[in-house]
Amino acid sequence: MLEVGTKAPAFELPDQNGTMHSLKDYKGKKVVLYFYPKDNTSGCTKQACGFSERYPQFTEKGAVVLGISKDSVASHKKFEEKNDLKFTILSDPDHKVIEAYDVWKEKKNYGKSYMGVVRTTYLIDEKGIIVRANDKVKAADDPQNMLDIL
Repeated sequence: MLEVGTKAPAFELPDQNGTMHSLKDYKGKKVVLYFYPKDNTSGCTKQACGFSERYPQFTEKGAVVLGISKDSVASHKKFEEKNDLKFTILSDPDHKVIEAYDVWKEKKNYGKSYMGVVRTTYLIDEKGIIVRANDKVKAADDPQNMLDIL
């Protein structure tokens, strides 16, 4: 996981509509950048819906929410539409940004090891500095926890 106090790695990724976004687009705003394993799984859906329900409160506090997974743009579009998501989700199929933020790790499930995204949330300040980093994320609690931190 990246250290608090370090500069957040720059990135440019497409959203659920294919529109490109880069971190520099959000200079002057706080960014809640969360990484999740997969669209349409129970934990990831709870987390995304929680951020979506609270999105007006995040914007009131001068923050944007960006979700990132390795799913495709088309998968993200279906995920957005199915759950009526109100924020931007970015596609990183080559996991370049996922690796830059140090959330691509070995995981174990039913005794098998594989590489995957570890659910992690970063809070980046208006100058692009990481001010909070959490890799012990509980999907259902993360949106409210981040709102409380703001």
